[in-house]
Amino acid sequence: MSYAQYIKEIGRGAEGARDLPRDDAQQLYAAMLDGGVPDLEMGAIILGLRVKGESLDEMLGFLEAIDDRTNRLEMPHGRVRPVVLPTYNGARKEANLTPLLALLLQRFGVPVVVHGLLEGFGRITTAHVFRELGVMPMASATQAQIALEEKGLAFLPLSAICPGIHNLLALRSRMGVRNSAHSLVKLINPFHGDAVMVAPATHPEFLNLMRDILVARDQRGLLLRGTEGEPFANPKRRPRLEFIHDGMVDALFEAEHESLRALPNLPEASDAVSTAKWIRRVLDKQVPLPKPIANQLACLLFASGYAEDFNQAKAIVAVESTGLLVGGN
Repeated sequence: MSYAQYIKEIGRGAEGARDLPRDDAQQLYAAMLDGGVPDLEMGAIILGLRVKGESLDEMLGFLEAIDDRTNRLEMPHGRVRPVVLPTYNGARKEANLTPLLALLLQRFGVPVVVHGLLEGFGRITTAHVFRELGVMPMASATQAQIALEEKGLAFLPLSAICPGIHNLLALRSRMGVRNSAHSLVKLINPFHGDAVMVAPATHPEFLNLMRDILVARDQRGLLLRGTEGEPFANPKRRPRLEFIHDGMVDALFEAEHESLRALPNLPEASDAVSTAKWIRRVLDKQVPLPKPIANQLACLLFASGYAEDFNQAKAIVAVESTGLLVGGN
């Protein structure tokens, strides 16, 4: 297979480059995932796409290649849809509260699969916090399926879901820059079925692209500006929370822009031990759940089918979670 034709299209710089058709994008990414692209060409492709920026059709083609190589989970029994939390950034300045969101959903009986990286590259990962909370990563999709059925929660490393894209992520340490895989992993649905995908964008431009991807793939998801790239709502200021379903986009909560009157009670430090200790206190109702995360929880109870309508979901969170009043429109 010759890669010069692809590099010729995408490697002409920001002004002269052209987007690949969807089928070509799928074929190219399939070869990248399978390890068939030589190092020189791989570097040229990664940098060409980074300079040009990925189009919607390219991302859809890339995701189709990933779909074909994903180790799938079966949908849990029952009427409630599972929630998928991708965790790939980790915490640098703020506490990583992805485990809190996962454990809250588990407490309500909503099946949760968290997938991501074990290594943190200097950041506090969800794996680090989970370990302090007694939640260990599964070694395979088979183990994750068992944990999901028995406990309603499974943490599955990316290497067990799709080894090929895990290898592409690892190229960052060698090349010094991110590549398309860092965005694509946040859109992986590990289930055979209509799971609720929490899609955290790291910047406004990618919010629009993620929205278009979810709509084009007819997927159900909750789109938000992630907290340092993680899939939980910023506990200090709620981002816009969009529910995407049946090809439609519903804004369940608008973003907060006003200055905070008082800071929420948050972990004293961002390390894994401090974060896990604070999460336990929230789960034990010793400290209140920050309002933005309560809002996000209500969105997910509605999106998963746990609650029949959104008002009911907000009421359930307010009464049964921590007693914290859930606001917003």
